[in-house]
Amino acid sequence: MIQRTVALTPAARDAFDAIIDVRSPAEFALDHLPGAINLPVLDDAQRAAVGTEYVQGSKFLARRSGAVLVARNIAAHLEGALAGRDGSFRPLVYCWRGGQRSGAMATVMDQVGWPVTVLDGGYQTWRRQVTAALYDQPLAHRLVLLDGPTGSGKTALLTALAEHGSQTLDLEALARHRGSLFGAVAGGQPSQKAFETALHDVLSRLDPARPVIAEAESSKIGARVIPPSVWAAMSTAPVIEMTVPLQARVAHIVETYADIAADPAALDAALIRLPRHHARAVVAEWRAMAARGQIAELAAELIEAHYDPAYLRTGETRGRTVLERVSLSDLTPAGLAVGVRGVIAALDGARGPA
Repeated sequence: MIQRTVALTPAARDAFDAIIDVRSPAEFALDHLPGAINLPVLDDAQRAAVGTEYVQGSKFLARRSGAVLVARNIAAHLEGALAGRDGSFRPLVYCWRGGQRSGAMATVMDQVGWPVTVLDGGYQTWRRQVTAALYDQPLAHRLVLLDGPTGSGKTALLTALAEHGSQTLDLEALARHRGSLFGAVAGGQPSQKAFETALHDVLSRLDPARPVIAEAESSKIGARVIPPSVWAAMSTAPVIEMTVPLQARVAHIVETYADIAADPAALDAALIRLPRHHARAVVAEWRAMAARGQIAELAAELIEAHYDPAYLRTGETRGRTVLERVSLSDLTPAGLAVGVRGVIAALDGARGPA
């Protein structure tokens, strides 16, 4: 018997052996439920052709040709991706609205004997939950932000804190961007909807009773916008400020941005996009340094002439509570361990005596 559900908490989703998105690959690529696999009952071209016939030609012929294609595609999935599943397989199936496409797949699965569940309302049910959490409701979590100038190792310290067992929220990892002019990473960024899906999934797995540590960011990370509920919480969150010597910051930047440094065209394109308040002659010299491979020297100049002044300007308008100032001599594992202890002590102090 086919079951239906709207329960999409992490525990509810984790109870299924697989979450199967039967929409077209293009729909899946734009966004999908966390952990879902794509087994389309119509591919992109087939969906377009059936839709065109339905609107411009014969609705009967569209339904008949669509049924043929759906039957063939489901058969291919049974012989392919689903071939190794035994009788205990418990899938959750969804399409755009929980209608014909997921119904077709679920009907066949039910006949096979699998205890299949259909997501009532389809992907739109998930999207409504994401929107409610990130746009319509105050964030339930208490955020604490790591703040500090470019190159101070905020991401590295966040990773070390996560390894220590602290609750962390790595927005740059979710947005697949390092949050600066030079921050693009291979593969590009997810869509805004996919970014929000990943963000909602992470937040839903964190304990609101414990602090969540994140990096201080601008309202956009690359082209992705931090949703209103999260941004509102970040705007009032207390901060832990990091200070690191210039040379350690330079070394960290050279290591972190080695990929763009190894791509002269990408590096030059990023330098061209620097704000216009920098003199043309200065930018020309920076581009020449990049062309000569003077990456460490370039990083030092960018820190002193571009990033640090920008950090100080935005710092004047933050006005947030500073829980602690953590000074690191370097960003080696030993140095980061000092930072972890400093952050944990600051959080313990903020909680006060038990």
